[in-house]
Amino acid sequence: MREIAVDQITEAVKRLCLLANYRLGEDVIQKLESAEREEKSPLGKKVLQQIIENDEIAARDEVPICQDTGMAVIFVELGQDVHVVGGDFTRAIDEGVRRAYVEGYLRKSVVSDPLFNRKNTGDNTPSIIHTSIVPGDRLKISVLPKGFGSENMSALKMLKPSDGVDGLKDFVLETIVKAGPNPCPPVIVGVGVGGTMEKAAELAKRATCRRLGEPNPDPRYARLESELLEAINRTGIGPAGLGGTVTALAVHVEYYPTHIAGLPVAVNVLCHAARHAELVI
Repeated sequence: MREIAVDQITEAVKRLCLLANYRLGEDVIQKLESAEREEKSPLGKKVLQQIIENDEIAARDEVPICQDTGMAVIFVELGQDVHVVGGDFTRAIDEGVRRAYVEGYLRKSVVSDPLFNRKNTGDNTPSIIHTSIVPGDRLKISVLPKGFGSENMSALKMLKPSDGVDGLKDFVLETIVKAGPNPCPPVIVGVGVGGTMEKAAELAKRATCRRLGEPNPDPRYARLESELLEAINRTGIGPAGLGGTVTALAVHVEYYPTHIAGLPVAVNVLCHAARHAELVI
């Protein structure tokens, strides 16, 4: 049994929150650069050039890529041979988020009650934590600061099994067309298929964190990703919704077994500020 102190977890989450808000992954940068080269619209090409310049300034000056520094979504893989010591695991994660957003002067966007008392909590907590227990004695933490310009454009639908692949494609395309310029395209589209209602939504969110350029290992789903990306980019929405040939940088599909009577499908939309960072303790 390996012990990991909560102080280590707090410090790791703090570093990841700051890093994710300041720097895009190299995979995203490369996709944006290739999109700029491939974009057919002169205005769309100019938008992409400005996005790339913005990202370079953010990394150089260590300032947020976007003014909406998001609600912190945390994916944790906790080794079953790890013993967390010195305090409460969930509080340790939220303390890391609090320190990052307060000490790093990131915008605080979380309200304490979603309906009756929308008062800002003042430190961007609580976060959203998804924990998986896995073999081993390591702790992997992935931080995704999720802005709501794109989150608000996400959708879920309980399709019938008979709707099949065509029904899924229609729903994904309908979601992106309805979103239009609102999620700040070019976007990354995460699609979760199967499980239950909440499982499909989680799969869709996880899908947005996959490294760009890595297709689903199942060739059937890899082909579906390619077909969806092509269809989305034919909509003409383009960068910033101003028209063009690059509306999405990638489509990632994740799946899970489901009930004989159902076909849950969730679409999670991520803007071009595809912020996430991870580390292993």
